[in-house]
Amino acid sequence: MAPSKVLAGAQVVLPTGTVPNGRVIVTDGGRIAGSAPADAEAVDLTGHWLVPGFVDTHNHGGGGASFTSGTADDILRGVQTHRLHGTTTVVASTVTGEMDALAQRAGLLSELAEQGDIAGIHFEGPFISPCRKGAHSEALLRHPDPAEVRKLVDAARGQARMVTLATELPGGTDSVRLLAELGVIAAIGHTDATYEQTKEAIDAGATVATHLYNAMPGLGHRAPGPIAALLEDERITIELINDGTHLHPASFELAFHHAGAGRVALITDAMDAAGFGDGTYLLGPLEVEVKDGVARLTEGGSIAGSTLTMDRAFQRSVTVDGLPVGDVVAAISANPAKLLGMYDRIGSLEPGKDADIVVLDAEFALKGVMRKGEWVLDPTAP
Repeated sequence: MAPSKVLAGAQVVLPTGTVPNGRVIVTDGGRIAGSAPADAEAVDLTGHWLVPGFVDTHNHGGGGASFTSGTADDILRGVQTHRLHGTTTVVASTVTGEMDALAQRAGLLSELAEQGDIAGIHFEGPFISPCRKGAHSEALLRHPDPAEVRKLVDAARGQARMVTLATELPGGTDSVRLLAELGVIAAIGHTDATYEQTKEAIDAGATVATHLYNAMPGLGHRAPGPIAALLEDERITIELINDGTHLHPASFELAFHHAGAGRVALITDAMDAAGFGDGTYLLGPLEVEVKDGVARLTEGGSIAGSTLTMDRAFQRSVTVDGLPVGDVVAAISANPAKLLGMYDRIGSLEPGKDADIVVLDAEFALKGVMRKGEWVLDPTAP
């Protein structure tokens, strides 16, 4: 067990504001404390920022490993890759596949969730629109029949956190109601829904917009579509991929400012090339070519997830988009933690919570990562 530590001298971002020359006390049990024992190890982080560990609710893999097709060891390698980039909590996302294969995958992922390696499972597909399929196999898509949705949730053994649905499809609204009853997040995405259909799904219990703008109709002045309905409703948490590829900065900033910092969850939508490099990969059954860090389907050229890591999303949000640091912390840590029902343990630097901490330099580049009191990346290492 590591000794207690006092991380001192940094600008510490708390829910109530930023404390200059602040300190965070980490117990030998891996939690944040209000006071330090006399023998605590002092760590000087003058000139740095301390923010909560990042929470990614939509992630398909990294480090060359796919959460959809890899072995348990592969998945752990992907998780570790993202931890080294500040994501101390990750939900593993699947992609469209055969129902039996997805149920089998859910069994493997649920074991890792039970061990605490991941925070649960997000099923993205197969219940999505063929008109907005993105990097999903059209041949494997199906309508969101509640019995089929229930099959995947049951296969996850209590570890299903979210299901993305095209709620306008037959069975969509009933599936949203089912998910709400089961305590699983119903997310609207990969959808061709109208404004009115989207509002109906929200009233039925949908609470998340899967990567807003992407894989849905654009905002129209006579047919506002799902974007307007999702942005205007206070019940919806908005996922945004801030990698400079998925969204124009103006679109990102429009959504962030309209929804407000309390309703945005930054995600990576990462695939296995994240933290690994260019090359040819598989996303489910589809071949993906990654070039200059941008992932696209080999056939058709659709964007196929991202190679984004959360540290880059944080830095870009502050330095390119000019967002206040506290707002970015809310979107990258607190809001997704609340969405997952885990804010009592993660998502802010408050006493009693897990010591999940990210150290950034003055330019907001990643320098250190702590998870449950242990350095994943030591900022003081030579």
